[in-house]
Amino acid sequence: MTDNAVVLDEEGYLLNLQDWTPELASQLAKDVDVELTDAHWEIIHLLRDFYNEFEVSPAMRPLVKAVSKKLGAEKGRSIYLMTLFPGSPPKLAAKIAGLPKPANCL
Repeated sequence: MTDNAVVLDEEGYLLNLQDWTPELASQLAKDVDVELTDAHWEIIHLLRDFYNEFEVSPAMRPLVKAVSKKLGAEKGRSIYLMTLFPGSPPKLAAKIAGLPKPANCL
């Protein structure tokens, strides 16, 4: 469970994006059994930058492309992102980064 002052939607996404803090990210990650490392934070910061620039949470393909462009081809691979954010990397990473659910992600 997260801080009582923070409101999440029924899927666990932050309703007020301004409520996000790194501490909240750590708690959200803990709630889904993800222990954040520097590699996770690279992606979280990249996602937040992406959102600030495009005002949308990226689905898998644009996420992979953005990671590849900013962090290199080795990290810009689906398998790499899946090791960090199991299941659906765009959805899980967006949730932890305090961003809306990516469009086109079921």
